[in-house]
Amino acid sequence: MSADAVPGRYVSRLAVDPVSQRSVITSEWLKLTTLKSSWITMAVGVGSLALLGGVIGFFTNRAWDQTRPARQAAFEPVAASLGGVRFAELAIGVLGVLFVTGEYGTGMIRSSLTAVPRRLPVVWAKALVFGVTTLVLTEIASFVGFFIGQAALGTHSVALSSDGALRAVIGTGLYLTVVAVIGVALGFIIRSTAGGIAALVGILLVLPGVFLILPQSWQDDLGPYLPSTAGSAVYDLRPAPGSLDPWPGFTVFCLYAIVGLVAAAFVLNRRDA
Repeated sequence: MSADAVPGRYVSRLAVDPVSQRSVITSEWLKLTTLKSSWITMAVGVGSLALLGGVIGFFTNRAWDQTRPARQAAFEPVAASLGGVRFAELAIGVLGVLFVTGEYGTGMIRSSLTAVPRRLPVVWAKALVFGVTTLVLTEIASFVGFFIGQAALGTHSVALSSDGALRAVIGTGLYLTVVAVIGVALGFIIRSTAGGIAALVGILLVLPGVFLILPQSWQDDLGPYLPSTAGSAVYDLRPAPGSLDPWPGFTVFCLYAIVGLVAAAFVLNRRDA
């Protein structure tokens, strides 16, 4: 039978739009928001950032009169109200890894890459969707945590207009956003949930401790450039001697994330799904 003789009912009349970066971003947003586990993990991170400062402030204020003068002098009220940043860092980083490795575990990544054969838009979309979501939620949580924490501190509190306070609050959300992007990059590079989480914890939490047992010259020369050390300069109001300045340190931290994304793109292009 010739092509002209094929009945019209066999000819698809569905309009198929070309794959665009915008459509890939929409797809990744749906993946993130339709998984209950994503919101539970994000809620743990954001909740700890918003509420733990209040707990710290309450007990600090309650025990202030029994606190040694040296500890009173070293007390930093802004840091106390943002005391949940390390819990948030772990939860958000793990979720970033899972956002990628969850697809490798279920095999859904093959469907994603079949729909987006050029592959790289998937990397950019996942990083953008998760990064922007993290930025919005953690900035809100940082301000909430600051005000709750300062209210709990009572007479030992400071205003948002105090020296460095606003930068620390905003910087906390920025730091956690870069952590989110690093988690996504590690997910693509390692492709294993356990391996990606182990790498994340090792890079952000274990590596600074390892440097403490190295020669002092190594600590002085290389320590300030470690990922978490450089990144935390943007919200740390009492940095250790020799630390990078806030924005140069944050720039170094962003460079780590950019290198991670480039490596993720390279790996995704070179390996089979």
